[in-house]
Formats: sequence, structure tokens, C-alpha cells
Amino acid sequence: MAKPDQPIIIKRIKKAAHAHHGGAWKIAYADFVTAMMAFFLLMWLISMTTQEQKIGLANYFAPAALSPTNSGAGGILMGTALDKAGNRSSTPPDAARGTTGQDDKALPASSGGASDREVSRRTDGAQANYSAIASLRQALQNMPEIAELSRNIVIEPTKEGVNLSLVDENGRSMFPEGSVEPYERTRRLLEALAPTLRRLPNQLTIAGHTAAARPGQGQSFDSWRITAGRALAVREILSGAGLPNNRFASVLGRADTEPRFPDNPYLPANRRVTITLLGAEPPLPPGVSP
Repeated sequence: MAKPDQPIIIKRIKKAAHAHHGGAWKIAYADFVTAMMAFFLLMWLISMTTQEQKIGLANYFAPAALSPTNSGAGGILMGTALDKAGNRSSTPPDAARGTTGQDDKALPASSGGASDREVSRRTDGAQANYSAIASLRQALQNMPEIAELSRNIVIEPTKEGVNLSLVDENGRSMFPEGSVEPYERTRRLLEALAPTLRRLPNQLTIAGHTAAARPGQGQSFDSWRITAGRALAVREILSGAGLPNNRFASVLGRADTEPRFPDNPYLPANRRVTITLLGAEPPLPPGVSP
């Protein structure tokens, strides 16, 4: 007797899908990698920029509204800095509260205006310094033939105006040792800068500086005569390149009395000739005293 056909049973197992893990960690990891890249890029830029460039960047991002204080003297801000009290008002405190008293009568009527004018004059002077620095840097960028001397040229703002210094650095000197006559490369640099200096309205002072002699090592030359002679040589080169004689306010030899690095006056970088573009204050309106 034949057996009846048995039904074929097919078992289908349904696989459950895994739960979704989410992608928040990917976003966090991407932010972390981006932050690390920005950090290392910042470290690289800091290590590659010179002190002069760092000062220029700091001045570029400095706030325009400043309160006059004694801090920060000697910089581009001409002695102004952010004060804890914030920006100062030209209105007396009692007047702001709507009260008057005997102390108010003692205040000159124009005291607030004079303060505002002084801040305005300082701001105009700082802007003039910025313009002079930008002109000098642009002139140097347009001279690829002196690129090798880029680290020997230091442009920095001071309370007198703008300093353009020819500095001995990286084993490269601007003058032969013990000589008042510059190297030919120094002469070419000064002749190339003369047209830019001629276009600027500033009066110029030129000062020569040298490094101090180490204890027990005497100098074979008179530092006063050398620094004064080098300053005179720079003036003669600029004058021969077309700079009028009435643009020079003074030519000085400072010897080793004003080192660039006071903590180490023996460094070769203290040997330099500095051309200072004096900052002229804007003229006052008629009838107004400083």
C-alpha cells in the first residue's frame, strides 16, 4: 500500500534588524579633528612669524575705542589702553546724575572738550603711524632683490613715531666690523627705500647703536665714533638718493647706551642703525590751545 505524499514544510526565519546606533559621535569626532587642525596651524603660524609681524597682528585686532591710561605707553596706541572702568565719559559724574554742587563750579567749562580733542589727536597720530608702516612694508615687498635682508629690517611703532632699523642678525651684518662704510647690499637697500621716505611727510632722525663689549674683551674701535659715523653714512646715502636735507631732524651716535635687548647687551642684534619717522601731531583748530 503506497504511503500518501508528506507535505513539505519550509521554515523561514525572519532576521530582526539591528537598532540604529546614531551618528552623533561622527560629528563630535569631526569637530575634534577640525579643532586640532586649527590648533596646530596656529602653532605653526606663531613659530613662523617674526616679532614685528606679531605686533602688527595685535595692533590690527586692537579695539578702536580706548580709554586714556598710563599703561601701554610706548606703543602704537601712544599711551592709551583699555581701563578697568571701560570707556570714560567726558561728562562729569555729578552732571550725569542730574545734580550740581560746588565741585562742579571748579571744573573748567571746556575740560570735557579738551579731553576729547586730545584723544582725537592721538587717534590721528596712530593712524598716521599705521599709514607710514604700511607704505614701508609695501615698498619692501616690491623689492624681491633684497629678500635676503628681510630679517635684518625691523619696522616697529614707538611713542616718537615709527622706527625703521637695519639690524645685524642671523650672522649677516649691515656694516663691516669697525667700519663706518656699509656693505653694498646695505647701500642698495637704503637707495631703494629713499623714494618711499621722500613721499612720506615725516621728519627723520638717524641714530647708530652698537653692542656692548663682553667683560674682559675690549673693542678695537671707539663705539661713539663708529655709531655716529654709521648714522652719518646712512644720511649721506639717503640724501644722495633724493631725500631733501631739510627732512633730517638729527643724526646721532648712541654707542651701546640703548641696547635693543637690555637683558643681553652683548647680542649682535644690538648693532643697528635706526631711522625714526617722527610723528607730527595734527594741527589744532584756530583759537584752541593744546
